[in-house]
Amino acid sequence: MAVVKTVGRSGQIALGKEYAGRHVLVEQIEPGVWIVKIGEFIPDSEKWLHTSQAKADLDEAIAWAEEHPPAETDFDELERKI
Repeated sequence: MAVVKTVGRSGQIALGKEYAGRHVLVEQIEPGVWIVKIGEFIPDSEKWLHTSQAKADLDEAIAWAEEHPPAETDFDELERKI
């Protein structure tokens, strides 16, 4: 959802009462382009990355990748399999 807001004379933008007292992370991607994320020290949208299950899944994927180096794909063979 996109909303047009006006920056006040003090340089502030109101996000709404539902966000009052919450911490936000503001990233400036380039001049005039910002990403605002609500959260504590870890943005809410990234908390799942810090769970024990995500760590276990990533450890398993990294171990597999270390034992299975990338190889070129034979597209003709892949097409036959499909």
